[in-house]
Amino acid sequence: MDDISLSVLVGTLIVLIMLSAFFSGSETGLMTLNRYRLRHLASQGHRGARLAQKLLERPDKLIGLILLGNNFVNVMASTLATVIFMRLFGEAGIAVAAGILTLTLLIFGEVAPKTLAALHPERIAWPAAYVYTILQKILGPLVWAVGLFSNGLLRLFGVKVTASGGHDISREELRTILGETGGLISERYRAMLTGILDLEEALVEDIMVPRQEMDGIDLEADWEEILHRISSSTYARLPVYRGALDTIVGTINLRHLLPIAQKSELNLKTFVRSIQEPYYVPEGTSLHTQLMNFQREKKNMGLVVDEYGDILGLVTLEDILEEIVGEFTSQPDDESPEIQTQSDGSYLIDGQTPLREINKRLGTELPTDTANTLSGLILEHLQTLPQVSMKIEMYGCTVEVTRIARKVVEQARLWPSLESIDELEP
Repeated sequence: MDDISLSVLVGTLIVLIMLSAFFSGSETGLMTLNRYRLRHLASQGHRGARLAQKLLERPDKLIGLILLGNNFVNVMASTLATVIFMRLFGEAGIAVAAGILTLTLLIFGEVAPKTLAALHPERIAWPAAYVYTILQKILGPLVWAVGLFSNGLLRLFGVKVTASGGHDISREELRTILGETGGLISERYRAMLTGILDLEEALVEDIMVPRQEMDGIDLEADWEEILHRISSSTYARLPVYRGALDTIVGTINLRHLLPIAQKSELNLKTFVRSIQEPYYVPEGTSLHTQLMNFQREKKNMGLVVDEYGDILGLVTLEDILEEIVGEFTSQPDDESPEIQTQSDGSYLIDGQTPLREINKRLGTELPTDTANTLSGLILEHLQTLPQVSMKIEMYGCTVEVTRIARKVVEQARLWPSLESIDELEP
């Protein structure tokens, strides 16, 4: 090596440092690739993405190949630096070479390229995938031997080395990804996608119309009263019963009565013939499952029953869809008949408003595991029927009972935080 000119040695050293930078940066670039974008680009036929995806299927082989190349060029660089500095400074050049080369490799061979690759992984990963695909074929036996020993060492510690999995994500991780999309997806679309994720957790009793609020037609009523209920109803479908809701006969689609009425043939007999068989939904059914059941059975309304067959309430396809797209109403998003904003920062809330709806609109964290409505939560918290004007502090909120009827809280005023009520007191 004494016959080689100093300029050639310095040029070779610079090339080795550049190769070290390539190996270090490409390692970071490949390992920090967005796996979902990588799959998408690979499925679209992107050559670099397909090669990178294949390399990442066996990360042990890829890392072995990168480290083999990186360590080789670093050792060569160290040897050349020692020779160069010994020519310049004699024996003292060994220490000088160690110090300068360490600092040079740290900055130009590690920190700078890794930072660049972390900021722009695709710019580094795609070209590197071509290079590593070729190197893997050339150095395959050597990489295999290195991997054999390293994997054997890992097995001694109980670590199984296999091909990488599918990187499945949980519902909560997907929710986080949706929250980080920023301007890529509009807020309304994000809310809809989040609503779809929530369908698996919510149950039919969370959104059903409670039994005491169900509207229906009693076959034992006078025909004139039945006609009045038909003409004045704001619903397209109603349950039909005899005497009480415990004796459900079926359901009626009021739209199906229009052709009969136009022919002046609408009477009790034709009305009864139009009644459809009731469709029952067991309590505890998730909204996602019930949505699929409605689709499969071609139904739009179901009667929620408990384990004893007693009617608990009524759920419709529209109720489930509103959990995804929001209320089908002309009301603003932050207003509804059940939740009314007051000038003092509080909210007047109907006692039968679902807790999920309150949490969604007001950002509160009222528990939904034991009670479905605000009235039910108040009664559960107190374990007794409250008095009008009673104030209750629970779950980070202050609630004032404003109206009681039929042994339930019919209306209450809610302050979303304890500090809000303190500001109102003298």
